Amino acid sequence: MTTSRRTFMASAAIGSSVPMTAASASRILGANDRIRLGLIGCGGMGRGDLRDMLAAGKTDAVALCDVDDSQVDRTQKSVVSRFDQQAELRTRDFRRVLDRDDIDAVIVATPDHWHALPTVEACKAGKDVYVEKPLAITVWEGRQMVDAARNHGRVVQMGTQQRSGSQYVQAKEYVDSGKLGRVRLVRCWTYLDWKGQTPHVPDGPAPDGVDYDMWLGPAPELPYNRNRFHFNFRWYWAYSGGLMTDWGAHMIDIANWYMGIKAPTSAMSVGGKFAYPDDAMETPDTQQVLYEFPEFSMVWEHALGVGRGPGDREHGVMLHGEKGILIVDRQGWEVIPETDRIDKPAREYKAGGVPHQAYRPDREDMHLDHVKNFLECMRTRERPRSDVELSHDSMIGCHLGNAAVRTGRRVYWDVDNERVIDDPEAEAIMYKRPYRKPWRLEV
Repeated sequence: MTTSRRTFMASAAIGSSVPMTAASASRILGANDRIRLGLIGCGGMGRGDLRDMLAAGKTDAVALCDVDDSQVDRTQKSVVSRFDQQAELRTRDFRRVLDRDDIDAVIVATPDHWHALPTVEACKAGKDVYVEKPLAITVWEGRQMVDAARNHGRVVQMGTQQRSGSQYVQAKEYVDSGKLGRVRLVRCWTYLDWKGQTPHVPDGPAPDGVDYDMWLGPAPELPYNRNRFHFNFRWYWAYSGGLMTDWGAHMIDIANWYMGIKAPTSAMSVGGKFAYPDDAMETPDTQQVLYEFPEFSMVWEHALGVGRGPGDREHGVMLHGEKGILIVDRQGWEVIPETDRIDKPAREYKAGGVPHQAYRPDREDMHLDHVKNFLECMRTRERPRSDVELSHDSMIGCHLGNAAVRTGRRVYWDVDNERVIDDPEAEAIMYKRPYRKPWRLEV
């Protein structure tokens, strides 16, 4: 009796790290099958994600969804001109995308307050998901996304492409080698000199071709304001968490990965609108967070309007070990040897260090490699590099930092049970928020 490749893959997936369900087994992808994609959220990141998935090959753009018709039109033109493809469905309602049985996966690149609902509903509809960072705007949402992926046997990858960058992988191998010695302090940061102040503008009618009620979705009902629409939504608490979640999702994820941890046990934070005190943003333009872990401490810091952070880098992660300091960012990595003067007449170095190892964008593309990993995992049913649960864990530190700065006090976290300890105000900020009717999140 012979066994076909599809039969083999269906049976082998039962014991894989992404269990198969009736919905997920409805179409087992072979190596030569084309993957049919739907894009939910046609802004800059969505177009970039779709572009690289189509560039990876054996993929088709089937559906484009955005509440702004102009975004859909722009994406359709790009798909036609670059890949000679034309999406069959264009819609403002993501549910029409999920209703299609011929779509294998969706990209969720909406504003942040819209990440959880489409991801969970896509899992329930038997589709894999590539969701942009930050994973969710509360811990509860993130946990529902993890549960939906596991309950329905879905591959869910967050768009933290650093996990697919060779320099980050090489630096991780160095950390695992033990050559840094015991790490006592981790620093993560981002300083963005290109982001200035956001001027106040009056509320007004939504532009033609925009379904603003759908854009609001589960968020509180507020009048349309272009400052809260498209890119700038991330500076408002109802829709996101500022730079803490926008870039913390990237850098804290690397720290979690390197240190092998899930979440801090507490956080203290200071910060505010120190650079642009009178502009329209709600979230801090300057912030520092001190995190507690059992065997080390971690610092997060961010600033807008300036670009020279620690080590003269715009962004990065720094591990302070006994024998050296490892620094990694999107440009490369290096290790600076630590010094030793105990009972010695002159300072000596404890290790040899590693000179700067540059990332070579002319030879590799970490974002393209990240989406390739997602597409490959759709075929193998293995968990991707930025699996939804790893991503959920990394977001907890971001939410905790924002709860600390907004309450003005130290916030304690129960790592095992994923709950704030004895602080109802902090819990209301970071754990779970009410959804505007009729929207509900149900796994």
